[in-house]
Amino acid sequence: MTDTIRDLIHGNSSHVEAGAAIGALNHGFHLAAAKDFTSDIEVLNYALTLEYLEAEFYRQGNKANLVSGKEKQYLMQIGADEASHVATITATIQKLGGTPVGAPAVDFGGAFESRKSYLTTAHVFENKGVGAYLGAAGFVKDKMILQAAAGIFGVEARHAAVVGNLLGLKAEGGVYAGSTEVGIPKADVLKAVAPFLQDPSKVVAAITY
Repeated sequence: MTDTIRDLIHGNSSHVEAGAAIGALNHGFHLAAAKDFTSDIEVLNYALTLEYLEAEFYRQGNKANLVSGKEKQYLMQIGADEASHVATITATIQKLGGTPVGAPAVDFGGAFESRKSYLTTAHVFENKGVGAYLGAAGFVKDKMILQAAAGIFGVEARHAAVVGNLLGLKAEGGVYAGSTEVGIPKADVLKAVAPFLQDPSKVVAAITY
């Protein structure tokens, strides 16, 4: 296992109203279905794209000063985790001889209108990330990369639980999904995040070979 892969284990356009954005993230958005993964590099670039989104989301959200105290401490750390994921996945792709995708242009619309909209959107983002990692796991050929991705999967699940707790959600079906997690297909994840991308088709093209 390389040091970079081991590190993985430890790892503004048109306005979108907050309610509409959160609903779209939960239920999906029309976008042409993407192809299945054909290589580990493609899986990693898919993960990198989602980590870019999360890292930028927390950067903007934390800058908006919507939370304080323990909530701010938690969300600042989650943002730092996402930025770390971006750096280590990028380094891993390069070490494997691939080309990392660039950060997509994003617009989070009304997600930062209030504490509640910030936390609610964060909770859905984290759960989509959990489902995305699990949904892509079966396409990973290198077992070391799979183990590393599982490490990030676990961190994303904990992030979701922390945010769910801050929202005061019930335990099962709120703070955590249930007795098991369910993977989300690549196409469904891309549909869900499309409202926050300024050019969804460009992002799909960049991560589909």
